[in-house]
Amino acid sequence: MDIERAKIFRPVAEPRVIEGAYSEDQHRRLLEVVRNNGPWSLIISQHFKSAEELIATTSGSLPEGVEPTLDMFLSPVFRGYYSYGGVCSQPEIEGCFYNPKFLQLVRDYWGAKYAEPDSMLFNIQGPCGGAGNPHVDATRFRGLTLDNTPIWLMNTMVKSGLFKHWQARKAQVIAWYYKGKVGGGFTYWPDGPHEQPKQIHAPMWGRAVVVENEMMFHTAQSNGPSALRKPEGLAFESVMEADPQVAGGWRIRTGEQVIQQIPEEEFRFLVHWGANVYMDLDELKRTVDHTDDISHQQVFDIFMQDLKRRGIQFEEPGDPLTDRAFIGLLTGVYNVGAPLYFPPEPDDELAA
Repeated sequence: MDIERAKIFRPVAEPRVIEGAYSEDQHRRLLEVVRNNGPWSLIISQHFKSAEELIATTSGSLPEGVEPTLDMFLSPVFRGYYSYGGVCSQPEIEGCFYNPKFLQLVRDYWGAKYAEPDSMLFNIQGPCGGAGNPHVDATRFRGLTLDNTPIWLMNTMVKSGLFKHWQARKAQVIAWYYKGKVGGGFTYWPDGPHEQPKQIHAPMWGRAVVVENEMMFHTAQSNGPSALRKPEGLAFESVMEADPQVAGGWRIRTGEQVIQQIPEEEFRFLVHWGANVYMDLDELKRTVDHTDDISHQQVFDIFMQDLKRRGIQFEEPGDPLTDRAFIGLLTGVYNVGAPLYFPPEPDDELAA
């Protein structure tokens, strides 16, 4: 674990809290897309092919002797998308995606001249634990994006500190809607993962943050009754959808079996809008014209040169994007460690 390298994980500025991120009509339309187009799969099932990839994205390590499996990390949080390739995919929410207010917020946050909407997604969940999953979001590098590169690799590139020259400037407006009485806030480490965290607490109805989540460890605060936070029967293939039997309700099912019904008051809805940010016209042109992109081959050449410089013995992988042993090696070498300090978990009894 490299304590010094961990200090790079500080956002360009403290998260800025805003209220009323979306109008009531915008919130209604955003939610209707979710209700009408499910079911939605688990986040973990969409982004990771192995436990090694997931570990590279989160803490970077497990206790010695523990053989990781994806089932160890199952959490009932589900995801869908409002955009693809920088284009809004649902016409009814175009005003939410091509959002002048949000563009101004992220330009101000960076002190930049230019910004463009890049992505928009949502997370949905019922009662869920959160404190055990601090992570950073996948950033983008010139030439490497989520469309052509796995999350684990981009996060390991950031942790290594070897690729700052190509790293894109990003910012997000992340909004929450949650009526529950237990938890549901946002925990983050703006001064680095080895410093004290901060929290934004419920009520979370339209509250949002402007933030650079690629460079800040963060996690959802646990929410809902603790006994319901990991439904029995949750599996890699589980999905979440609107409950056809209950107005405003939701349900999780594995195959044809409904394993949990979620009342409207325990439903937590996160909307994640992201932008690319450019400090000036030169930076914008360099990105759009692809005059200074990096390739996968360059990335792994740089990694392997650094490993050799460190005197680390390794077998060169045939497919470094998926080779589990090589992924594990990079994760260990460039491990910055998980956050050291956590706030207390929300108490069911105090909320009663």
